[in-house]
Amino acid sequence: MDQSMKFAVHTFGCKVNTYDTGLIQQNLFSHGFALSSDQSPPEATLSQSHLQPRIHVLNTCAVTGEATKQAVKLIRKLKASDPFCTVVVTGCAAQVDTDSFSNLPGADLVVANSHKAEIPNLIRNHFKGTLTSKVFKSNIFRKEDLEAGGGEEKSHTRSFLKIQDGCNSFCSFCIIPYARGKSRSIGVSDLVKRVRELSAQGVGEVVLTGVHIGDYSDASPGGSDESQGGLRGLEDLIEALLVKTVMPRIRLSSLEPIELSQRLLALYQDPRLCRHFHMSIQSAESQVLKDMKRKYNAGDVRKALEEIAEKVPGSFVGMDVIAGFPTESQAQFEEGLKTLSDLPWTRLHVFPYSERAGTLAASKTESVPWAVRTQRAAQLRELSSARYQEAALRQIEMEKKVLVLKKPSRGAQGLSVTIGASKSMRIPKLFCKRWEKKC
Repeated sequence: MDQSMKFAVHTFGCKVNTYDTGLIQQNLFSHGFALSSDQSPPEATLSQSHLQPRIHVLNTCAVTGEATKQAVKLIRKLKASDPFCTVVVTGCAAQVDTDSFSNLPGADLVVANSHKAEIPNLIRNHFKGTLTSKVFKSNIFRKEDLEAGGGEEKSHTRSFLKIQDGCNSFCSFCIIPYARGKSRSIGVSDLVKRVRELSAQGVGEVVLTGVHIGDYSDASPGGSDESQGGLRGLEDLIEALLVKTVMPRIRLSSLEPIELSQRLLALYQDPRLCRHFHMSIQSAESQVLKDMKRKYNAGDVRKALEEIAEKVPGSFVGMDVIAGFPTESQAQFEEGLKTLSDLPWTRLHVFPYSERAGTLAASKTESVPWAVRTQRAAQLRELSSARYQEAALRQIEMEKKVLVLKKPSRGAQGLSVTIGASKSMRIPKLFCKRWEKKC
């Protein structure tokens, strides 16, 4: 094959982007492009330049301004290694930080989320020299489709399945609604069909993902797989997947505390639904949550975590927490820290607050000094490290049933279903610290 048709996709950010990367790969395959065997950023030399991809697609993230800077840095690195390669920038940063790339000489094409499905044709027309612009972008809030069918990446034994995209919440710190558009969902019957296809291909686990999966809502009429129409929510989807597919394992991505219904918790009695929760709480202090424009308070956080511990014991519970939000006082931080110290969970994913242009929080006159943000983040991480170590040490000598995540020639990583006892694989002390490293 012509070397100019070989491509690599570099993925930044969340699980939704991982899904979209699988979709980008499939779209390029169907248009005659070939995935390069070398997916790492090229450090080209004359002796190995024939092995490098000549098309690089950057599937970018826009959660923070730093994420955009990382993409710009990679573009410069790619062009320094191979000045004649083609760099295509897509994803959330291409949608909301378009000028950062449109004015960058190394970015050959800037394809916002609104035009992501057009990447193959845009690349071909770029090669033909028929394009009159390098930027392709439109109003993301007019986008209706979700580009179903992605998520499966080569060499992986599990697949991300986007069930929903967009967000209607407009939290004060978040730019994502402007990058992804309004909330919209893929129908239950379509998702059942897709999971059956993945199962037939040998995929061992699907991760149900989206920008706000708690907002999942299918109003489409019942198809061949559904006896009834009407509005169906996340619980209906999970129940359908458990009943109508043979997928060995199903895992959920981020949820908010008030989205943990009793019906949802009851579904975890099925062992195929992995006892893993990723809770997007951001804070455990009520006034800070109100300033963030979250739709719950500290009491809701407490209730959700206590109910998980009671009704789904043995679960891995990870949580996103922001340290140093502009209005967060020292007393509020300490109150949130104390609340977290008293509650059952496994690990924190801590983020020092980072101003994001275009958000309400970035316009606030209040500001927590960066040194204080990092100090608070360090305290939260210290608490998380101690809690995580406790959970890891309890796994020593337990037998676990795991899914091997990749198929490397040397060594492997396995992901278990729960943090309690299971079957089939004994966890030796040597690998204790690696336990459940990736969720």
